[in-house]
Amino acid sequence: MTEYDTDVLVSADWVEDHLEEFQADEPDYRLVEVNSPESPEEGDFPSRYDEGHVPGAIGLQWDEDLSDQDQRDILKKAEFEETVGEHGISEDSTVVFYGNGWIPNWFALFAYWEFKYYGHEDARVLDGGKDYWVNEDYPLTDEEPEFDPVEYTAKGPFESIRAYKDDVDKAREADIPMVDVRSPEEFTGEIIAPEGLRETAQRGGHIPGASNVPVKTNLREDGRFKGPDELEELYGDQGIDGEETVVTYCRVGERSAIAWFALHELLDYEDVHNYDGSWTEWGNLIRAPIEKGEGE
Repeated sequence: MTEYDTDVLVSADWVEDHLEEFQADEPDYRLVEVNSPESPEEGDFPSRYDEGHVPGAIGLQWDEDLSDQDQRDILKKAEFEETVGEHGISEDSTVVFYGNGWIPNWFALFAYWEFKYYGHEDARVLDGGKDYWVNEDYPLTDEEPEFDPVEYTAKGPFESIRAYKDDVDKAREADIPMVDVRSPEEFTGEIIAPEGLRETAQRGGHIPGASNVPVKTNLREDGRFKGPDELEELYGDQGIDGEETVVTYCRVGERSAIAWFALHELLDYEDVHNYDGSWTEWGNLIRAPIEKGEGE
């Protein structure tokens, strides 16, 4: 397992030990690979789902399967239930997420957050994601599983882990910590979004008062999460110690879901909210204040 006092982060060895259960027809265990959009650094992906995946893994696309593309939102509850159920995932399934990308588990953590938003109890994440799995020579296959669909009834939504634009306004007024996890170049306004990505904004910069904690600083060089002491120090340097409300954001909420996971799920900081509208919303708003440069 891992050095955290929680079972939401599982090791590659743990997943390998449970491959038989992940491939079984019974929905007790399900493994989900979440494909990222094409990387701005082409060639850095270990593989796409159809080029090889962990045996038993279901393949989902963030934009096609887990998003309402018309409203630029996560799935509505009924759509979420239908999508999850048709892939053979029940409310009682132990679901482990992993993904590829120029950040390990890039959109897998967003899927985890979406599942928790709708109240799925036993959701977990493969530490290091597909990058670690491939680099450490764990098994891959190109065979896609076929699981019987099941009825899925979501318990949520649970709004306590989500932030909206109005919540950000209130956070600014109350001087609540906001963590922008984008790159320093995005934070300062030098660039608006990583090159080659579709979801962008009209203006560059950051929400006034936010601090910049680039998402990769949560991870070790091999893509696994840093230990609890390192994460506590990383966020403690920004005045965050778990006693306060925290809002995380990025471009579309996917990188900030990684920071949300580190704070809320690994460090057990209770009041952490992911602003999934993020810069794609804020940077396009009329009259919304922005700040350029390094900030305070």
